[in-house]
Amino acid sequence: MRANFPRKIILKSTLVLIMLISCSFASCRDKNQRKFNLPVQELVITTQNGNVSVEAELAVKAEERNYGFMNRTEIPDGTGMLFVFEKDRMLNFWMKNTPHPLSIAYIDSSGTIADILDMTPFSEASVPSSRHVRYALEVPQGWFKANGISTGDTVQWKKDSGLSPLRTLPVNPDGDL
Repeated sequence: MRANFPRKIILKSTLVLIMLISCSFASCRDKNQRKFNLPVQELVITTQNGNVSVEAELAVKAEERNYGFMNRTEIPDGTGMLFVFEKDRMLNFWMKNTPHPLSIAYIDSSGTIADILDMTPFSEASVPSSRHVRYALEVPQGWFKANGISTGDTVQWKKDSGLSPLRTLPVNPDGDL
């Protein structure tokens, strides 16, 4: 019985060590999915049937916009990413290194949704806006349709005193909030 005692301790210690290493690798993998710690803002989309909210990460700086949802395997319903540009222009997005299927809404400077398009995971095909826009909102694929959101609907951001136009998001010229 005494000969088994050290063996049991070694076995248990080895199992604990393996569990700790596995957890640390999982933790690192989760952190690597998010390259940036982006601020989150509640957006409210006004549809013909009422308001729908989405918690959106704000990608304001060029490097944040370029990375977007790359390498993210899970994007919960009711969340997304708002890409904020300095001025209206034709936008093109792709899905390079993006494993999660997404839908994108191109939004003009007044907050009106100009286009809603589905995007294919890992595709490097360009998905262009149909006209000049200021913002792009990416969400899990099918979320817009499931919530009755369509072109012509409007997007605002929620602040303490109520709803405000997207163009009043407190973004400074350096891309910081």
